[in-house]
This record gives sequence, structure tokens and C-alpha cells, in this order.
Amino acid sequence: MKEKKRRVEISVISDVHLGTSGCHAKELLVYLRSIKPGILILNGDIIDIWQFKKRYWPKSHMRVIKYLIGIATKGTKVYYITGNHDETLRKFAGLQMGNLSIVNQVELELDGKRAWFFHGDVFDVIMQYSKWLAIIGSIGYDLLIKLNTFVNLVSKLLGRGKVSLSKKIKDNVKTAVKYINNFEETAAGLAIAKKFDYLICGHIHHPEIRTIVDNRGNSVIYLNSGDWVENLSALEYDTGSWKVYYYNDDRRMKKVNPEDDEFAASITDLDNKELFSRMLKEFQK
Repeated sequence: MKEKKRRVEISVISDVHLGTSGCHAKELLVYLRSIKPGILILNGDIIDIWQFKKRYWPKSHMRVIKYLIGIATKGTKVYYITGNHDETLRKFAGLQMGNLSIVNQVELELDGKRAWFFHGDVFDVIMQYSKWLAIIGSIGYDLLIKLNTFVNLVSKLLGRGKVSLSKKIKDNVKTAVKYINNFEETAAGLAIAKKFDYLICGHIHHPEIRTIVDNRGNSVIYLNSGDWVENLSALEYDTGSWKVYYYNDDRRMKKVNPEDDEFAASITDLDNKELFSRMLKEFQK
């Protein structure tokens, strides 16, 4: 018996990094098929154009793109917010294809409260002043994910638990540069100044919901959707409240095998040729 989809008002995903080996595209597709959102917000770095190579574009990554376009054609409002890894799409900001919109930011009113969605790389000091270093760091991150796969295989054979090399290194780096660039508080300060109630970002691969208060006592609820490389997380809004969703904590997901070819083949009736033809025509307008 097919399990009924969960209805949520808004789902937010970011930092999927399609086109890289660290991306968990199959698991993301299982998650997307398990929900029925009124609005789906793709909050940046969905396609990793920085590292895109024709020789590495698995079918599972293509299926995610096809599914996203498929649900947009069937009525779900989809916002694709540009990030730094897919910044090439910023020249298409304002483009709308049916229910799919490419934008740099989104402002919504949720039950009387103002919500501001954007990727967040604008607050990254490294991105602003040393972009080449950020690109090198991104490539190194992808290599580290590959190394981590091997390390965890060995760890499993030895009867030990999984470790995350990238998370350990990233946490140490974040601690070192915290006094220079506190991403969350910088972003929150701007949101408070603009009188938003919610600030929703991605970029730093750290899922979180917390209230940030400035030195005048003003506050904003800061949210981060995490990523689909390490955390496999999303944000969901429904009936007036937010929550962080973790794929690995969802018992229902254990019932579905993302490797099932029959499951994957039923994604959508759009084939690759038709899909790319539509996109190309829109971009050439």
C-alpha cells in the first residue's frame, strides 16, 4: 500500500550540491516524494556549478531536477533561490516558468509574520574577499567527503561508528574565524533592522533554529536548513511553527530503498530531451 504524503505548508532545502560525489540525491528524492508542500523553497547551492563536470552527472541527480520541475508543473510553487555554487543562475533572477521562479531572495508573510529567505553567502567574508580560496576550499571539501566514505568503510569493518572528517575540520575552522565573521549574528542583525520575524538561510551546512537578540533587545528567529551532503536536513513550516527535519531520524524513510530502480523510474513522465528543451527555450528569451 502506497504511503500517504505528508502535507506541509513550506519545505526548505539548501546545499544539495548536485553534481558532486558527496550529494545524497537518492535520499533527497525519497524525502521529496514523501511530502506534499504548498511551497518548496530551494535555498541555494542546489546545483554545484563550480564543480560541474559532464563526466559526473549520475541519473539520480538528473531525477531530482526532473522531479522538481515535475511538481512545479503540477501546482506546487517552487522558488529557486540562487547561492554561491550556482551563482551563474543569478543572471536569470526574475525568470518564471509556470510555478518555478528563479530569484535571489524571497519574502513571505506567514500567519501574520514576515519571513525572509536567502542563501547567505553575501555575509561570508571569504566569499566576498577571497573567492578563489572559497572555490579551492569547495573542491577540497568534496575530496574530503570521498575520503570520509573510505574511512567509514574501514571503521565499519573494525566495528566502530561513523566519523565525519569534514565536520570536525569545519567546526575547528568556524571556531577560529568566529571573532572575524559571525555569520548567524551578522545575518540576524540585518533581518532585525528590516523588521523581519524569521530569517531563513543555508550556506553554512549547519541546521538550526534559534532566537537571536541584538544589544537593544530586538530579536529574530534565525533558521538554517542545513544540507544534503552531511546532515540530510530540511526546514518545514506548518500550522504556525517551524521544525528541522532530519532524513536519518525519519522512521518512514527506512521503509523505502532509494536504490530501487522501479521507484526511480516512476519519477515523472518528462524525459531529459523534453526537459532541457523547455529550459533552453526559456533561457534564450
